[in-house]
Amino acid sequence: MHGLIGNGVDRREPAESLETRRSKRTALKIASLFAGIGGFDKAFESASGAVVAQCEIDPFCRAVLKRHWPQATLFEDINQIDPVEFPAADVWTAGFPCQDVSLARGNHGRNGLKGNHTSLFFKLIDLVEAKRPKVIVLENVVGLLNSHKGCDFAIILREITKQGYAVSWRVLNARYFGAPQSRSRVFMVAWRGDYRRALASLFERTQGAKTPSERAGFITETMHAKTGAIVPEVAYCVAATSGRHTGNDWSRSYISYEDRVRRPTASESERLQGFEAGWTIPGNGYREQARGIDSERYRAVGNAVAVPVVNWIARRIATLAAASPNTETKRRDFLSECVTIAPDLARDTERLRFDEIMGDVDKGKFVYRWKGCGIAWGNHIIEGATAAAPSQIVKSYFVDILDDEIPDDRYFLTANAAAGILRRADTVGRTLFGPMRKALENMIKP
Repeated sequence: MHGLIGNGVDRREPAESLETRRSKRTALKIASLFAGIGGFDKAFESASGAVVAQCEIDPFCRAVLKRHWPQATLFEDINQIDPVEFPAADVWTAGFPCQDVSLARGNHGRNGLKGNHTSLFFKLIDLVEAKRPKVIVLENVVGLLNSHKGCDFAIILREITKQGYAVSWRVLNARYFGAPQSRSRVFMVAWRGDYRRALASLFERTQGAKTPSERAGFITETMHAKTGAIVPEVAYCVAATSGRHTGNDWSRSYISYEDRVRRPTASESERLQGFEAGWTIPGNGYREQARGIDSERYRAVGNAVAVPVVNWIARRIATLAAASPNTETKRRDFLSECVTIAPDLARDTERLRFDEIMGDVDKGKFVYRWKGCGIAWGNHIIEGATAAAPSQIVKSYFVDILDDEIPDDRYFLTANAAAGILRRADTVGRTLFGPMRKALENMIKP
């Protein structure tokens, strides 16, 4: 009989409780577009979400997704998705491509929503119109707020609200949520027909915490007990590059020893983003040479979301989705209610209307610097300044995510690279992390 082994003892798992069965029935179904390596998916699973569909065009990332979510329907190209075949889901997540709005490209290389990558946002909107999920969660670089002098963000807000959604946005920095890297991103939550829950998804009833000195985290020294590695408390933003250096890149995070300096390993980069070490090892069917996939692992991790930030958002959305909706139809003054739900909006408050700005936006004459948080609903936009932290900061330290063993020599800088970094830093007047500078100087001593 199934479940009986050996001497006939029943070793089956105990029957699920009524509460467990109910939670499974009510779990939010999650669909992830531009899924990458599944940062959104991992976070929503931690909030009892069930991943039912993913879309990712990159072969390496697809192999990682298949390993972690073999049961989810995996689509390859968002341009080829037939809405009829796309599984129903309560929450859609999308870290839509940021290459065309990233500040890393400089002012002359940013194509905004006209670019080949970021323009995929409009395909996402087509799918939203066809399927109408309850909630949409988006993430992008902060440069989105001023791309094309503010026109791109105005278009994004308009396109989402035209579909009947209220959309809130807020700039959040991963360093205050339990990921020890300075990584600011703009998060957007669109809730169909419900501005109150859109706001409550990203804002607490108290203002975000006052953040300590940004610089202090980059200059305070910490040492790893087992390896003697020295790093600052907070890392710079994890980049979507292999970390191989030519001596021009002094602005990334490095790990220093007395006379050696290295880049983080792929595992350390994974932990910096809130993943377990080894998360980006692809599943069966992808080439398995560890040395050969390092660059792909770095790139995939750098393009991912910081999981601790999305954990915070996902838990809020799950709680709001489980609660009875506010059925009040006659609302108080819109601004007053929004400020009550999201006190951060009370700082440097601005009010805009779509019917007053979109004429200039469509002509490319709109010039506006969007603030760090806001809500758009119907014809109304309210925005304000905000702390990039929750009300209770979650402390974390770069040193705690380091590997317990000193890695292979290939991770360490050459003397030529060390000389190049020093030369470049001195040319632009950059003050390097003290132990790093000392180690680099030791490397090039005759």
